[in-house]
Amino acid sequence: MIFLPLILAHLIGDFVLQPQSWVADKETKKLKSKYLYFHIIIHLVLNLIFLWNFDFWWIACVVAFSHFIIDACKLSFQTSSTKKNWFFIDQLLHFVVIIGLSFLIEKPDFTSYFTTGNFKMLAAVVFLTTPASIFIKILLSSWSPIPQDENSVQTESLTDAGKYIGILERLMVFTFIAVNHWEGVGFMVAAKSVFRFSDLAQAKQRKLTEYVLIGTLLSFGFAVFAGILIK
Repeated sequence: MIFLPLILAHLIGDFVLQPQSWVADKETKKLKSKYLYFHIIIHLVLNLIFLWNFDFWWIACVVAFSHFIIDACKLSFQTSSTKKNWFFIDQLLHFVVIIGLSFLIEKPDFTSYFTTGNFKMLAAVVFLTTPASIFIKILLSSWSPIPQDENSVQTESLTDAGKYIGILERLMVFTFIAVNHWEGVGFMVAAKSVFRFSDLAQAKQRKLTEYVLIGTLLSFGFAVFAGILIK
């Protein structure tokens, strides 16, 4: 099993043993930064330590070399406006290399994953993301959450924040049900009630309160229904 040791080495090397000062120096000096090469050496050493098998020395070297190529490309092409995108691309490519090497060495049997239960679980998870958001949006389209007096409540919010909050809460509720911890669902309801209370109290709008309540019940209802179906 080399996947977990390589993942652990990557997480420690990329996040625990890489100070922010190194990151800043690499972004400024790019390939001329000495910390880029220190960073690669640390990854090489960590991979050798966690694999703890000299027969796999070449795997540690491949991971370290690919890490250098990926980091070099990121440093060369990223800009201030694309920095976030390059961070995720960088991490994705590192994980692809690790997964590819793991498959090459261990040759896993994928047929065991193609079961009815797994497909039901995957379908439920996918449904609780964007599809459920669209269903809820359509069901609530007959009403408007905008209060009569727009000055009575803060209407600004993060872009698509409500959508992603809904997706996360549905997935968390679904997870609690899947692992038979229904008390977690109660915790989620209580937590959301606390965070929403101040906004609704400030709004003093029954219309907004009812709109939020219906949306919350629909969101939780979809998650509970999906959780029951996969049991």
